[in-house]
Amino acid sequence: MIKEVIVVEGKSDTAAIKRAVDADTIETNGSAIGEDVLRRIELANQRRGVIIFTDPDHAGERIRKIVARRAPGCKHAFLPQEMAYYKGDIGIENASPEAIVKALSELRTESQAQEGEIAWEDLIEAGLIVHEDAANRRLIMGKLLGIGYANGKTFYKRCTSFCISKAEFEDALREMEKKLEES
Repeated sequence: MIKEVIVVEGKSDTAAIKRAVDADTIETNGSAIGEDVLRRIELANQRRGVIIFTDPDHAGERIRKIVARRAPGCKHAFLPQEMAYYKGDIGIENASPEAIVKALSELRTESQAQEGEIAWEDLIEAGLIVHEDAANRRLIMGKLLGIGYANGKTFYKRCTSFCISKAEFEDALREMEKKLEES
């Protein structure tokens, strides 16, 4: 049984989570999250803690931001898009139980201090922004760091708020370069 309550987008996501682990969920019912749902999430965060596990798409990212603002210090689970894809649809409901368990075993906790070791210049030097292949490089780095895919600004914020260490970043960078050379 997972102690924290997992915040998901809908009923299908809850069903997928329950196939993988024993956990309670709160469904946002999409991106139009009501105030009553946000209050339940706040209460769950105060009493048990919250894990945000939204779809790896634009709408899921929007929901993640809304919930994270209301549940400071919450945990985040990220699922790579290819693990959540089925017949043109991207969503947690499409993931295998193994992929869900893996994502839940690699949680990241948001820090309110936001004093990470990664500077904007580190992202430039790593080719994660201002580079012709920056989006693909962020995709790979996001998987390696367990923070999911994001645009440059959000990727930087995640590195900061999840307190990614310089060593962690450099290890992932080396692994990314190796993967790019192999392809």
